[in-house]
Amino acid sequence: MGSHQSARAKSVIWLSPPKIIKALGPFDLDPCAAEGQPWKTAEKQYTIADDGLSKEWEGCVWLNPPYGLEAAVWLQKLSEHDNGIALIFARTETKMFFNWVWNHADALFFIEGRLHFHRIDGVRAKANAGAPSVLCAYGPKAVVKIETAWFDKTIQGAFVHNKHRGYQGTSND
Repeated sequence: MGSHQSARAKSVIWLSPPKIIKALGPFDLDPCAAEGQPWKTAEKQYTIADDGLSKEWEGCVWLNPPYGLEAAVWLQKLSEHDNGIALIFARTETKMFFNWVWNHADALFFIEGRLHFHRIDGVRAKANAGAPSVLCAYGPKAVVKIETAWFDKTIQGAFVHNKHRGYQGTSND
């Protein structure tokens, strides 16, 4: 929960950078919070013990999902909730990205450079995430949060309105 798998660092728990939360917040719910994390990402936080995926989501959601194949189910739930921001790797060619980002997110913010996530004790990782990251906005309130951070330059990157939301296209799978 609230994690990014890293074989190099031998950890699956990587916290969202607090400057990202500060720039985009406040959030009402984080359904993927890590147990014992040193800062709040939202007013209400579910940990792995709570099984945030099975709970009802309310308000504006901050979603830093478990990375890997299971991230798709979290993005699906956020797209259905339609009020929140997800932080994921910018792997734009993947089936998950096509299914739950290109076809459902209202806007995207490709973060300049590579993020440094934080360990469970709050210490910033020495190495960067190893891949580019993107913020995916679902719903108009989330779009405003990302637009504001982009306009204020509290986060550097490229903001894109997703004009293809809902486009189903064809698949070669």
